[in-house]
Amino acid sequence: MPTDFKDTSVEVVVVVQPLSSEETKPKYNAWGKLITKQSITEAIGKMRQLRQEVGLDKSSIREMIEEGRRF
Repeated sequence: MPTDFKDTSVEVVVVVQPLSSEETKPKYNAWGKLITKQSITEAIGKMRQLRQEVGLDKSSIREMIEEGRRF
């Protein structure tokens, strides 16, 4: 919403039209599984869990960068 309309009455127009068949086709991931809200939520949860299991803290990353610069 543009900020030019602050404290001004405006008219809002909503257009309802069918989606093209391309937009309504189901989408699949790289492994051929259907992408759904549930599958995305599960994937995000797994990524967060993995980050906790193998994630490095910022100080460890800085130390590794400094160590790499020595060579």
